[in-house]
Amino acid sequence: MDPRQQQTQPTRVRTPRKEENELLGIIEQMLGASRVRVRCMDGKLRMGRIPGKLKRKIWVRENDVVIVTPWEVQGDEKCDIIWRYTKGQVDWLNKRGYLDFMHQ
Repeated sequence: MDPRQQQTQPTRVRTPRKEENELLGIIEQMLGASRVRVRCMDGKLRMGRIPGKLKRKIWVRENDVVIVTPWEVQGDEKCDIIWRYTKGQVDWLNKRGYLDFMHQ
């Protein structure tokens, strides 16, 4: 098997920082123009924006697990995506109980 395709246990996984108002979310729908619909861990459905610095580095797809920060204004409706997890990191988060909000 190609070493790039092997899934190894992640050594360090970034978790949401509550003091910086970060939440976990799952991308439900791609809307176009760097916008997505995100289901957040607080149960709210927000329109997420993919900033330019992330748009060039990573590809975000439906059902990806991401970290979002709600906006200061319209925080219940809109957010910015700041991090996307890989498959190995999602497995780690699931084992630790971070993704329990998905199953409710």
